[in-house]
Amino acid sequence: MFVDTAKILIRSGDGGNGAVSFHREKYVAAGGPDGGDGGRGGDIVFLVDDNLSTLADFRYKRKYIAQSGAKGGAARSTGKSAPALEIRVPRGTLLKAANTGRLIADLSDDAPFIAAKGGRGGWGNAHFATATRQCPRFAKSGAPGEELELQMELKLLADVGLIGYPNVGKSTLISVVSEAKPKIANYHFTTLSPVLGVVRMGEGSSFVMADIPGLIEGAGEGVGLGHDFLRHVDRCRLLLHVVDVSGSEGRDPVEDFETINRELETFHPGLSKRPQIVAGNKCDMASEEQIARFREYVESKGLRFFPTMAAIAEGTKELVNAVAARLQTLPPIERYEPEPVPVEELIQQNTRRFTVTKQDGIYMVDAPWLLKVMETIDPNDYESLQYFQRVLQKSGIIDGLREQGCQEGDTVSIYDMEFDFVN
Repeated sequence: MFVDTAKILIRSGDGGNGAVSFHREKYVAAGGPDGGDGGRGGDIVFLVDDNLSTLADFRYKRKYIAQSGAKGGAARSTGKSAPALEIRVPRGTLLKAANTGRLIADLSDDAPFIAAKGGRGGWGNAHFATATRQCPRFAKSGAPGEELELQMELKLLADVGLIGYPNVGKSTLISVVSEAKPKIANYHFTTLSPVLGVVRMGEGSSFVMADIPGLIEGAGEGVGLGHDFLRHVDRCRLLLHVVDVSGSEGRDPVEDFETINRELETFHPGLSKRPQIVAGNKCDMASEEQIARFREYVESKGLRFFPTMAAIAEGTKELVNAVAARLQTLPPIERYEPEPVPVEELIQQNTRRFTVTKQDGIYMVDAPWLLKVMETIDPNDYESLQYFQRVLQKSGIIDGLREQGCQEGDTVSIYDMEFDFVN
């Protein structure tokens, strides 16, 4: 079964807790704190696997949770970091935030994508030793991992998309010109899933063709297989519109052509303007008048027309050569740019998620969402620090510190950042 959408929940691993420990060794007095840091939690990493062609595996497993990091140990021993959890998907998979639809990543190349970073390991008490605080009896907990609900959508990567009504010969054409072997029969909706075929033009030259099924009147609004497969036309650089010029099923070829283009326009306004080449198939069943009439109509639209008889490979060589030549003039397959999360929106969504605790005179702030903001802060840049201060004020952390009794000059610790509180 072809599945091209799925919803999953991912959660990266929590960071390990830091250790509270003191060095103990014979003849060594007051060895001091030596608690190690916790290990980092495992990341959630997506990898492209060309051996996969659908998202069917994600129908049965919907939760992916990485391991947590190990806690720190004595003698400044850092806990073991957890391994990354790898999730393999077909090339062309889009990752979107399930709640907003925001595009997170387009998995179209071979680079691994970290969708959720593992939590940082907590600091051991050795980190908190100073000249005036020589025996800190506290450590930090590891930061929690990130949790996301993802909507996955597969949009096939093909240079050429075959479009047209059912039973006009698209499957026959792709079987003749490429290495694809689709099921072929004389009834509607024989093809129930997109079929990819590689068309080889010679050594080192080829392109990918996709047979897109399910296009009928109303497909743009979801009728028939409609939206299930129209999404796969999105990336195609060139559309090869196959039309039954003989009208063997009682339809007018011109009406067929216009109807399919209307459905493309309904689904996505830019699709009907995508470059097209028209193949008039089943010419052996059509009269010369029918072929001439349809050719005149197509060429009046400024499009190239090629008469074919796909079943006997008549006219297919000229068609494929024209397609290859047209592709040379077109930009590469479209890749979608991810949409970044506005930091202000991130803060607004999580303003209540923080805690302030006091240990050995240090005010410790725990706010997992703040880690992403801190990654953008440059401690050596004045404007960056001013921005960070505004974040702390807007999120309520400054007020929370005051409520806990934090005064001018007291030490505030936010993960791996320490500073003196300024009232």
